[in-house]
Amino acid sequence: MAARSMDHTQWLAKLVAFDTTSRNSNLELIHYCKDYLEGLGVKCTLLHNAERNKANLWATLPGDGGVTKGGIILSGHTDVVPVDGQKWDSDPFTLTERDGKLYGRGTSDMKGFVAVCMSLAPSSSR
Repeated sequence: MAARSMDHTQWLAKLVAFDTTSRNSNLELIHYCKDYLEGLGVKCTLLHNAERNKANLWATLPGDGGVTKGGIILSGHTDVVPVDGQKWDSDPFTLTERDGKLYGRGTSDMKGFVAVCMSLAPSSSR
């Protein structure tokens, strides 16, 4: 996939649309992010669980002069708790704006943070 810049809200809509309920695999979302980052030239590594149905994504964005030693770690997760038995006013896997607020499963824990990181990756990977 060619890297196409998206703002944080576009990223959040994309991430919320992946049903990464904790009982499910997260690989579709992880591979989407990995492909995007690799399109920016970012070195990515996947660390799979024992069943190989879930993975963590490590993305290394070099600093000035290509330095990769030291730096800052930004850490988030993409799994969400089940929506079973919960009453939602909208589809929990579709980002919805109401009264200036964004609703969708994982928006505040932690897909919102991941969306901001992904939206900043193009400027951070230069």
